[in-house]
Amino acid sequence: MPKRPRRDRCEQKPATIILSEMADLVPFTALRPIPSSAARVAAVPYDVVSTDEARALASLEPLSFLQVSRAEVDLPSGTAPYSDEVYAKAMTNLAALTRNAPLLQESPALYVYRLEIAGHSQTGIAGGFSIDEYETNLIRRHEHTRKDKEDDRTRHIVTLRAQTGPVFLVHRRAAGIDEAVARVTVTPPLYDFVATDRVRHTIWQANAGESGAIQTAFASLDALYIADGHHRAASAARARREVGGSDHFLAVAFPADEVRILPYNRVVLDFGTHDADSFAQLLRSQFAASEGPPAPGRRGAVSVYVKDRWYQLALDATAGSNRQLDVSLLNDLILNPLLGIGDVTRDKRIDFVGGARGTDVLEAMVRRGDAAVAFSMHPVSMGDIMQVSDAGGIMPPKSTWFEPKLRDGLLSLPI
Repeated sequence: MPKRPRRDRCEQKPATIILSEMADLVPFTALRPIPSSAARVAAVPYDVVSTDEARALASLEPLSFLQVSRAEVDLPSGTAPYSDEVYAKAMTNLAALTRNAPLLQESPALYVYRLEIAGHSQTGIAGGFSIDEYETNLIRRHEHTRKDKEDDRTRHIVTLRAQTGPVFLVHRRAAGIDEAVARVTVTPPLYDFVATDRVRHTIWQANAGESGAIQTAFASLDALYIADGHHRAASAARARREVGGSDHFLAVAFPADEVRILPYNRVVLDFGTHDADSFAQLLRSQFAASEGPPAPGRRGAVSVYVKDRWYQLALDATAGSNRQLDVSLLNDLILNPLLGIGDVTRDKRIDFVGGARGTDVLEAMVRRGDAAVAFSMHPVSMGDIMQVSDAGGIMPPKSTWFEPKLRDGLLSLPI
């Protein structure tokens, strides 16, 4: 990756690692739980659960990092999630967790982080990645960020003086990285546990020599890509502008051909000017439609659940092109013209359901009356994401759901 001059860094450098002032990836001084507490501290990412879901999860585990990342769970029900009390409580809870877990502050190091579930495995490098390269698009993004969410995580970082959740990056495969990972992962791991969602999390701490080899290998990459965590990266950059501190943000970078992308499905709460019968008839009249299956088998198709049946629609046949992303076709051909939903980021009539929850959840929402109609999407590919990012483009909101997900609380980066 092209190298850029850095300002003086706040991270200490291990004496046995010689780092250039233009290093792209740096070891960081991790704040982390002792191994016996790791499984109890580790928590789902702050932004994949509602307040009620976070409160329920935190009630089951007094050491859950959700008490830091979503501190409103320790405040009275109805507390505004962006209120002053929430950030103050997060700081108090981090201090308590540091005592009780306890959390240790390590010497600078890089880490190897492996996620495994149901035969799938992906192994990445955890370290400090360059904010300068994020701001100059060498670390590339494919989503816009929302100001309210960016404000929240920026204030969280500034109040706690720490980045408490990693960004999920991907990179094209590099032999040097693979070789270093193979050497590190034959050593005893720092953490190795299976979380409540059946994902196995294994983390190794790289020694000074392997950290140097990993840095050298990463310097050969021409780009990195944000897969998940756009708000975390943007907030780390804003925190540096506002209060100084680290020139790097916490991330784990995986080879692109190892990550797994699931669909990001949609539900709409009402039919607008239609009812169930007229909407189903409209779909059949405008699209090449057939009954079932719940999950579309190819790009360019979408499955729709309405009137207790699944229909598969060929969106690309109607559009006359298969170049657009499916979520764009859905917006342009159904959500906007037929259901009157323009801005999917603001319209309260639409909601989004991660693919890990399955199509049964979509059916249940419609049958309970929580939604009028559900749309089951085909997942985008990593190639789509990289192509859009390389072109400087932006994908529609809620286009991707990466699974399995990293856990918060295992590795934090103090600033």
